[in-house]
Order: sequence, then structure tokens, then C-alpha cells
Amino acid sequence: MSYFRITLHRSAIGLPQRTRDVLSALGLHKRSQTVYHPVEPQFAGMIMKVKELVKVAEVDRKLEKWEVKAERRPDSGFYLEKMAPRMEDGGQKIGSRVLARLRGEESGEMTVEGVRTEGGGQVRL
Repeated sequence: MSYFRITLHRSAIGLPQRTRDVLSALGLHKRSQTVYHPVEPQFAGMIMKVKELVKVAEVDRKLEKWEVKAERRPDSGFYLEKMAPRMEDGGQKIGSRVLARLRGEESGEMTVEGVRTEGGGQVRL
């Protein structure tokens, strides 16, 4: 037995009540929701009433929920090798030793130009 695989593609907001009732009779309430109905004249007629709002395909069997979810999942095209370095103090990339110097945590003379925050404001060095 074959089935109609019906997916609500467009929203029914602002459409006449009769159109929304047809979608409700098909079991479609949310966008991207998919339902399966047997290939019969009454379902074909309902689909024709809302053909601009739905995507329809004829399939051999009903797919399980996990199969539909797996179908929608994109292919794994990349993997995370390592985290990107964080940006600190005004968007400038600064090493931890240099940052400690800029904040005055390390004794000695500041030899690096950069941005230091003092009391909520920024001071350019």
C-alpha cells in the first residue's frame, strides 16, 4: 500500500477558516510537520485544496519518527579540532603574560602598547 507524505511548507496565518480546517483535517498544525495518509480520493481532494501550502510525495511505507529526523539531519561535513583563541580586552588578541602586564598585576615597566580598562573606562597605552 502506498502513502501520501504531506509536509506543511507554508503557514496558514491569514488564510480563510475553510483552508485552515482542511489543514487541521489532514493533521497539519505546525510548519515542517509531516503526516502520512493512504492514497485515497478523499485525501487527494484535501491535498488539492491546499496544494500551495504543502509538499506531497508518494512513498511505499510510513517512516518512523526517528527516520524522518535522520533524513532532515545534515551530513557531518566538519569536526571540531580545537577551540579558537578567545579575544580579550576590546577585541584585541593579547597573551596572558601581556594581559597581566597591562592590568598592572606584574611589577615592572609596561613595554607593550594596548588597551587597559580602569574603572569602567578604557585607557589607551
